[in-house]
Amino acid sequence: MADKYARMLELLLQRDDWATATELAEQLGVTTRSVRSYVAAAKAAAHPLQIITASTAGYRLHREQYAEFLDAGHDRGSNAETPQERVHHLVRRLTESSLGIDVHALADSLYVSESTIETDLRKVKTFADDAGARLERRGSTVRLIGSEGARRRLLSRLLQSESTQGMLDLEAIELEFGIQGLGAFKTELITALDVAGFFINEYGIDAVILHVAIAVDRARRDQHLPDTDETAVPDRHRPIVEVLERLTSEHFAVTLTLADLDYLARLLLTRVIAPGNTAAGPSAVDPADIATVRAIVDQVLEEYVVDFRDDAFITRLAVHLGNLVARARDSAHTRNPLTRSIKSSYPLIFDIAVFIASIVQRERGITVDDDEISYIALHLGSHLERVSRREERVTCTIVCPSYYDLHAILRTRVERELGSELSVEFVVTRTDVDPRELTSDLVISTISTVALRDGVVVVQPFLTDDDIDAIRTAISRVRRQRRRQRITDELLEYFDPALFFVPPPGDDPESIIRGLGAALVDAGVVDNSHVEGALERERMSSTAFTEALAVPHAMGLAAERTAIALALSPTPIAWGDARVSVIAFIAFSAEGRARFQPLFDQFVEVFASRRDVVELVRETTDFDSFISQLAQLIERG
Repeated sequence: MADKYARMLELLLQRDDWATATELAEQLGVTTRSVRSYVAAAKAAAHPLQIITASTAGYRLHREQYAEFLDAGHDRGSNAETPQERVHHLVRRLTESSLGIDVHALADSLYVSESTIETDLRKVKTFADDAGARLERRGSTVRLIGSEGARRRLLSRLLQSESTQGMLDLEAIELEFGIQGLGAFKTELITALDVAGFFINEYGIDAVILHVAIAVDRARRDQHLPDTDETAVPDRHRPIVEVLERLTSEHFAVTLTLADLDYLARLLLTRVIAPGNTAAGPSAVDPADIATVRAIVDQVLEEYVVDFRDDAFITRLAVHLGNLVARARDSAHTRNPLTRSIKSSYPLIFDIAVFIASIVQRERGITVDDDEISYIALHLGSHLERVSRREERVTCTIVCPSYYDLHAILRTRVERELGSELSVEFVVTRTDVDPRELTSDLVISTISTVALRDGVVVVQPFLTDDDIDAIRTAISRVRRQRRRQRITDELLEYFDPALFFVPPPGDDPESIIRGLGAALVDAGVVDNSHVEGALERERMSSTAFTEALAVPHAMGLAAERTAIALALSPTPIAWGDARVSVIAFIAFSAEGRARFQPLFDQFVEVFASRRDVVELVRETTDFDSFISQLAQLIERG
């Protein structure tokens, strides 16, 4: 129950509106009765705080009360009541004891059966295996066998697995280890690294702060990493080691060994910081990583027709690649709290990141997980955002009757505030302008008589903050209309009655992919190797891009023509960590390369709302009704 219970709270936290018991049950893969029991358990655990509100519309999380509940925390150890709490208690006991723990005595102290403890130990074993440690059993005694580094990784994995939305709470870490001042330590560490010329990855730094807390806790128990020779510390680690040595001594009154400090420095270098303008130049990047990234960029251009051939980007990604490989070989993966949102909001960028990760996996003999793929996607997305937003720019005409240079002042202010989003085509200074002759996407006018056509924003001659907000809202509306029109014009071209299934041709991801793939093969769209490629892509990372939609596909554009084999499932199907109702096997052709990105992104966007998907599946009886419902869904969006 604990995993589903925690997942339910996470789903409610993601929702801004009400969630019905049926919706939650479908996403969790349980009955509505189970959902009601989870809600009751959550309310009981939080009492007297009211963390969940129930009504005829469903359930909703009271965010402020929930935050207070999380801040309050709860005792571990003898009060460990849920499976998650018992696993936590077991890990702490095992990492702190070299003699091991007795299963019989532990069951008695926690008031549970020995079989329950055995079940909990199996979960602990999974954490231990991932951290490079193992459990040893002799009679009723269980011991943790592993290096000091493995024990620290185990503690880190445990606490990160319990974090909400992948974000670590420094106050919770302080409570866990009896340490104060982690926030102040983090502030001074960031300042020191910034002064030294490093760029900081805020998404990863709290994970390193967790390792600092673990190192301090272990040092207080006189448990250190094996000694390191002074000459074995790389030169680029030394300034960071010095900062860490000073700050840990000042803030926590402990003396960390050189091995402890070097380990933390390596974590910072591979997770949190990258060379800035003054910290390091291109010489700090491994030439082999540069060569690998250049080859990858060429392959991405060939397969996806997206150009990343930029020296600064290649250098940044090469630095990241070196750090990624170091983390993987050290079994020290880092979580990315943005993974789910990146995957659902930017599916093409995520897919290119998967393609890159697959190359790195093969060439470097490592495993790249979804969190690491998401960090690659951040590099790709930030570069694309920097180099061009031309397709998103909205054109406008400014209508401002001539009075001295009032029209020039207005244009200057518009371009200064909104120049990255808006392109000024014309400035009309007459009062008798015919609004029907204005062809720009938007009209920004200081006179209300122009507002006889759509897309007019009436503003003050001297722009106020409210005027700027109104223009931004109008820009967003134009972009939505553009996307909606593209979806309507393009998306419906790729469906075919012969490639439509209700219910799906299988009951799990592999069988459904094979069933949909067989239909594409029969239609002459792809061959069997393409279907195998889609299965290989699925094994790399789940293609459930939203909570309701899976989009299996092969990497690259090798189909004879672009087509979509689609299946609707009245009963949601487990797909990765989601439960989906729509499965769309998309096959892309080389001829359709230019339309690949908008089609892929738009398709995921259409099915982003589970509520819309549920309605679509419920109202669809055949292919014609599907097309009708989909068109309505697009128009309503």
